[in-house]
Amino acid sequence: MLFISQSASELEVLCLDDKSQYHTLLRNPTRRKIIEILGEQEKIGFKELKETLGLGVGTVYYHLDMLSDYLSQDKQRKYRLNDKGRFLHKSLKGTVPPSTLDISETIGHQLTRWLFLASVFAKTAQPLKLLPIALLILFSGAFGSALASSQSLLFFYLPYTNYQFETTSLLYLFNWISLFFFSDLILYAFFKRVGGDLQLFVCISIASFPMAMFPYIFIFFSYEIAQYLLLALMIWSSMLLSSAYSFSKGIRLDRSIMLSLLMLFLNTAVLLFTGHLT
Repeated sequence: MLFISQSASELEVLCLDDKSQYHTLLRNPTRRKIIEILGEQEKIGFKELKETLGLGVGTVYYHLDMLSDYLSQDKQRKYRLNDKGRFLHKSLKGTVPPSTLDISETIGHQLTRWLFLASVFAKTAQPLKLLPIALLILFSGAFGSALASSQSLLFFYLPYTNYQFETTSLLYLFNWISLFFFSDLILYAFFKRVGGDLQLFVCISIASFPMAMFPYIFIFFSYEIAQYLLLALMIWSSMLLSSAYSFSKGIRLDRSIMLSLLMLFLNTAVLLFTGHLT
């Protein structure tokens, strides 16, 4: 897709190598609205843009991230269109991109959206509504871990525990709550994402669902069989953690997948270092 400026002083060319990239960016009405707002205003702060759009923190961050090649920020961290963005704004005046779905559209086809539970995570834009379900998942995992006498190590389980019922339950909760705080810290350190902490907590709790299921599976199967199922649940939970980061903090899915893999790697490294894994 090629857009050429008509002005003699604007001889630059905006070239999008992949047509699908153009459609992915502009078929979404929120991204079109952001380009239009910035095209009409010289610059705008995040809070003002969020209030204008009427969307959650994570959703606004997500769309700004998708448009990052077309935006810049000044010293006051206000957003404005760069040269490519201004050409993109001009192109909007002469074309109407096709409509799109919401943020979950980036995840792809139907099976993938199901695996990432896109429709569920999309509802976390109003986290208070899903908070009871999130807490139910966490406490179900804690209870199951203690019931099966299997100690939770976040993405891993030991087939035994030397702790009492209450302590085993608390350790499960401690692991996932710690992941929430650590994730919030990493997301700020690397992506400067602030706000949306309750949504992040709800999303991470939902992402723990596969690991919360494992203790109940372990009750009915030997550990030799259950450990293979644990591997599948671990992979699924890592995928859901990617969705958690993407929906709550607006991180692009490719980046959130890398972040969830980092968490899995750190979990494995710590367990190897402490001798829990051999």
